[in-house]
Amino acid sequence: MTRPFSPADIVVTRWGARFMGRRFPCSIGKGGITDTKREGDGASPRANLTLPALYYRADRIFPLHGNKIGPRDLWCDAADHPAYNHLTRAPLKASHERMRRADRLYDLVLITDWNWPDATPGKGSAIFVHRWRKPRHPTEGCVAFRADHLRWIAERATPRTRLIIR
Repeated sequence: MTRPFSPADIVVTRWGARFMGRRFPCSIGKGGITDTKREGDGASPRANLTLPALYYRADRIFPLHGNKIGPRDLWCDAADHPAYNHLTRAPLKASHERMRRADRLYDLVLITDWNWPDATPGKGSAIFVHRWRKPRHPTEGCVAFRADHLRWIAERATPRTRLIIR
């Protein structure tokens, strides 16, 4: 049984997000919100997700609870690889995304449980909550916020916080 929405949930629509009584502008996938998420579609899945992990760049932001992003950290997006939709480390020949990026998009990342930990090939990988590139600029399917808003959210999210994309 799904529990009802609570102020402790991050509720995202195409118009923005609300969390703990506040409203925030945010970005969603360039493909909009979909009920049929697939790898590479650029859409954000309509889903109720949990936030099992937080990663951050300790060399760029003041430490938070969570896990430091290391120089060899990668996220595998190769659907045919055993590490699909999981954090792994370089070297990795399979398709992947670097977690320690030159830009600041992944200085702070909340990982969701979309197609994780038991990944189904082709269902889509890595729906993260991260910093936006510029105001309301679409993502590849993730949810993105202004840096100070993301920090505020990350500091208040708990193990019971859900990311609800509607």
